[in-house]
Amino acid sequence: MKLISTISALRVVVAIMVVGLLNVTPANGQEQQPGALVPLPSILDFTRGEGWGIALGVGVEYEAAYDGSDEYEFGLDPAGAIQWRTGNHLLFWEGMELGWRGRLADVWLVQAGARYEYGLEPDDSDDGALDGIEERDAHIVGFLEARRSIGDDWRSWIGGRVMGGESGFGWLGVIAAGHRFGDQRDGTGTEIFAFSTFGTDTFINKDFGVSAADAASSGLAQTDLSGGYRSTGANLIHRLYLTDHIHVIAAAEVEFYNSDIGDSPIARDDYEYGVELSVLWHF
Repeated sequence: MKLISTISALRVVVAIMVVGLLNVTPANGQEQQPGALVPLPSILDFTRGEGWGIALGVGVEYEAAYDGSDEYEFGLDPAGAIQWRTGNHLLFWEGMELGWRGRLADVWLVQAGARYEYGLEPDDSDDGALDGIEERDAHIVGFLEARRSIGDDWRSWIGGRVMGGESGFGWLGVIAAGHRFGDQRDGTGTEIFAFSTFGTDTFINKDFGVSAADAASSGLAQTDLSGGYRSTGANLIHRLYLTDHIHVIAAAEVEFYNSDIGDSPIARDDYEYGVELSVLWHF
């Protein structure tokens, strides 16, 4: 019953967020935005077709305190990107990622770069659920992603991402499929995609495992998880240009973990969800 009521609440929040944004009319006199590198709301392009693109702002989030947590909190975070584009190639810094993306043969999008990943910390839980566990290291990891348009208009797509780092991080693989609504070519509109994740035992245990030392100091049951299937979920994204310079991005996500992860004492729930609303000034 708890899961059903939570998902129902999430649907209401998402519906209000998206319907409200869809009914906002851009300011009169707004210039037509040029075509984006790829016309997907999930792929940012602030360059106006060529050269530099800079957008900075702030986002408010409501999400789990850590992966698998049953504690939810609001957070205020900086949002934005610094990009440089030439033709079908774009260099970017976006939040925790620094890299390159390119559109190849029009129907392929490839991205590669480095990403900063936070480590689990005992004080991530205000309720003391993680008291006594050892702090997990943060990591700088590499990623490679490819998406393939189904058809030539990027209305629907399939893709995958691989992310890996040093020995303490392991490897994560993601497969996904998405669909874009509307006929905009500037990156605005609504997109939904489903995904599944797979990780090595190192990757899964860094977030959900409990070592013998952790068990002795925290009282949690020792837990050693195997690698393989990790989770399945869905994302909903909506982007809107209120004016030529003011952009709004709304997003919602729900993710369900496999039953072994759900049995970990660190995963207080076997699912999590989050919503986010960001407002950016596009220079």
